[in-house]
Amino acid sequence: MEKIGGDLHQMQRTPLAPAHVEALRKAGAVARYPAGTFLTRPGQPVDRFVYVEEGEIEVVNPYTDERHLPSTMGPTQFMGEISLLNGGNWSMAMRAVRDTRVIEVPREAVLTLMSQVPEMSDIIITVFSARRRRQLEERISSLRLIGEDDDRNVRRIAEFASRNHIPYISLPLGNPEAEALARRCSIAPGVPSVIFGRDVVVTEPTPDKVARLLGLNLDFGENEVFDVLIVGGGPAGVAAAVYAGAEGLRALVVEDVAIGGQAGTSSRVENYMGFPTGISGSDLVWRGEVQAMKFGTRFAMPRRVALLERLEDASFCATFDNGQRVRARAVVVATGVQYRRLPIARLTELEGAGIYYAATEMEARYSKGADAVIIGGGNSAGQAAMFLSRSARCVRVLVRGASLAASMSRYLSSRLEADPGITIEYGAEVSALHGAEHLEAVSIRDVKTGATRVVESRALFVMVGAAPNSEWLSGLVKLDDKGFVITGSGEGSASSPFATSQPGIFAVGDVRAGSVKRVASAVGEGSVVISKVWEFVNRKD
Repeated sequence: MEKIGGDLHQMQRTPLAPAHVEALRKAGAVARYPAGTFLTRPGQPVDRFVYVEEGEIEVVNPYTDERHLPSTMGPTQFMGEISLLNGGNWSMAMRAVRDTRVIEVPREAVLTLMSQVPEMSDIIITVFSARRRRQLEERISSLRLIGEDDDRNVRRIAEFASRNHIPYISLPLGNPEAEALARRCSIAPGVPSVIFGRDVVVTEPTPDKVARLLGLNLDFGENEVFDVLIVGGGPAGVAAAVYAGAEGLRALVVEDVAIGGQAGTSSRVENYMGFPTGISGSDLVWRGEVQAMKFGTRFAMPRRVALLERLEDASFCATFDNGQRVRARAVVVATGVQYRRLPIARLTELEGAGIYYAATEMEARYSKGADAVIIGGGNSAGQAAMFLSRSARCVRVLVRGASLAASMSRYLSSRLEADPGITIEYGAEVSALHGAEHLEAVSIRDVKTGATRVVESRALFVMVGAAPNSEWLSGLVKLDDKGFVITGSGEGSASSPFATSQPGIFAVGDVRAGSVKRVASAVGEGSVVISKVWEFVNRKD
């Protein structure tokens, strides 16, 4: 299956060409670092690109100050990570092993060079993506979570990090390494904690606080103006971000949970063109995010638009949940849908403690060796069943209807039917949840007969009843009776099927009434809508 980048261990190294190095030299300046000098610390802004001419640089464990990796960087190699593209922060500490001479180029200058020299850009982005993949796979990170399995707040950080491709290391309570780390940071042993860098303990941890440490939660000037505000970071929103940046529009994407949206919860997408061996939804959209950042599009998360207003000059003002505001000349609504909370007693209470709305590596470990129950008959439910069947003892898929033909792709339903580890139960629903602090069992009711039986399960996956995320539109556009945004058919600009009843606001992807609920169609809509956004932004008044 495709990943977010190449395997750094197997990649053939491609150094920057002499012409690239000369361009870096002209745009930057030579700097010298004596042996033992730290060039970066976790949490510091990635404000420069560093090319090594002489010497040696090592990645350092920020908690022990010891070398973190067996390999080091030497002449003709360069420092950096993917956060350079979006102006984020360093996630690892780096130190000169011996006297080292480098070329340092300010971030904005190297981004300009990358836009002008595609060969240089390709090499840099390929290496940065491979480095992030290695960090994720080998758990190389300055972010430590203690007690993820025991504390809901720590678990929220793990979910946020996992879905946003942020590497972290999770340590259980009582683990010797966790206790040593707690002593070093003056934390009482046995207390669930989130720690970043050398000694930054995140009190009352939230995704927002962790995002700020990593430079993901951008600050804006009061009423900063963008050409287009893209609300939602799923396939449609990120596709719009790529094309907006490519067309030279000043674009901002805001996402309140994770880049990838609902598609990011899909463990394997096999019917998207160009990926014959499949790719996870989150990896697919992450690639698009990197592509959009290369073109200058900015991303901010976790951010939620609490209010959208139309101003007297026909532009829009978006107020975020933290009180910050930005202005935009046009808005693309790409907020997608979310699974409905089913009317089952204690469902909300057990969310994150046995009740899940995604099936990724993080959630899969809670069903390892046990029974997993999935509610839903769509493609997302089918993909989740196939993924979970690799680790769960048994996967039960509960479908209220009598068939999967109308809701699931045939290639997927046939795989479910052929897998001995998956059971499909038609005309079935969950009627009750059992367990104190964590889900322990569910009651399954036969829709026709009303007969009920109890099945032990530590993990219930709800993937049914998608509801549009459209409340924040504040009555500015017309919605249908289910809350989906009405577009085209004479609403707003008749020349665009994505224009809403409010000039300047466009809707794409799953949130749009009548859209095809597939990743490929969402990407297509997000790509196409930008031509009309460009026309609107550049219209002659």
